[in-house]
Amino acid sequence: LDAVLDKLEQAGAAISTGPDWIALDMAGRRPRAVDVATAPYPAFPTDMQAQLMALDCVAEGAAVITETIFENRYMHVQELRRLGADIRVEGNAAFVRGVERLSGAEVMATDLRASACLVLAGLAARGETTIDRIYHLDRGYEHIEEKLSGLGARIERLT
Repeated sequence: LDAVLDKLEQAGAAISTGPDWIALDMAGRRPRAVDVATAPYPAFPTDMQAQLMALDCVAEGAAVITETIFENRYMHVQELRRLGADIRVEGNAAFVRGVERLSGAEVMATDLRASACLVLAGLAARGETTIDRIYHLDRGYEHIEEKLSGLGARIERLT
């Protein structure tokens, strides 16, 4: 997790950790855009690439995310664009220009990582975001809506 925490610190987060907890504070500021290239452990994990892209979508500045592990790992980009994200993909690189605010929309999860990314982007968006096909999310995140609600998020599961 060190590589992920390093990127969050580069984005401007104040981070403290304990044996079984992590606290992160942005002090009400927008994050700074952060470049990242995925690579095998201990480098930045490909499984966190989509979530970092959600952060870069609302960050100040522009970033390049380079996926070096898998092909076609940008299935979430089209859905982020529905929320107003400014992303251009060329080969294995995604060029993300941060916008001040995303706008709520209906989006569709395509896999587990995309699902988590869309939840984060939806929470950052102005207005309501509805994510379809959340069964992908349930494969990796048990009761995520309850956990995020406990942190103050306005999120609910629709049946």
